[in-house]
Amino acid sequence: MYHILPELYYTHEHEWLLLQNGKARVGITDYAQKSLGDVVYLDFTARGRRVNQKEVVASIESVKAVSEIFAPLAGTITQVNENINRKPELVNQDPYGQGWLFEMEELDLSGLGELLDAKKYEEFLKNLS
Repeated sequence: MYHILPELYYTHEHEWLLLQNGKARVGITDYAQKSLGDVVYLDFTARGRRVNQKEVVASIESVKAVSEIFAPLAGTITQVNENINRKPELVNQDPYGQGWLFEMEELDLSGLGELLDAKKYEEFLKNLS
């Protein structure tokens, strides 16, 4: 079973989003980090830019594959978690905590309807297997 936090929003591409005080913190889900295997490198192509919902904003490299990271909402990427550049294993060890990827501001919340709540994300995962 995969760890899913009830207070987060989720995407079909397995990113999570936490909304707090008009900002969003984004990472990959427990399902995603387990599917990827050991994360070894992240590359943020959209640092400091305004991005559209579902736009590729980063790539994540593991021992198994390279995957794209998508913006769950439109907004401006204001901060990248520098700790994961030095310790990419944090993404595997604590995907919802210290392994977060980036933060966004100036959000377009009209895209929230395309995201999944925890219950819908759990159902989505069950249908994958």
